[in-house]
Amino acid sequence: MEAAPATKPLTITEDNFEQFVTQDGIAVIDWWAPWCAPCRMFAPVLDKAAVNHPQMRFGKVNTDEQRSLSAAFDIQSIPTLMIFRDHILLFSQPGALPASAFEDLLSQVQKLDMDEVRRKVAEKQQDKASA
Repeated sequence: MEAAPATKPLTITEDNFEQFVTQDGIAVIDWWAPWCAPCRMFAPVLDKAAVNHPQMRFGKVNTDEQRSLSAAFDIQSIPTLMIFRDHILLFSQPGALPASAFEDLLSQVQKLDMDEVRRKVAEKQQDKASA
């Protein structure tokens, strides 16, 4: 029997980060800390999105507890929101989003033509290699 999708964001650590972002589909990560008021204000928005979009994966990285992981991704400001789709980082931005803007962003990510995204990523990598 297949496990039911999570309806609450998963706690992301160094141990499960790679597995979380390298699965096919959409993975949303909220970089936060317990003392951060904007982080606490965004938490219910993320929780509601996790319930409304069970086909996506939602996770939270506590930057106080996961300092190495936060440093590896150069997290300078929290909350920071990242969205991966099919192993590709599509969005990374500090700041809490209102629920309507967050829902709009998730909708845009779902509508992306990932073949086109992969083509553009390959072009950028080729341009860097030839520079």
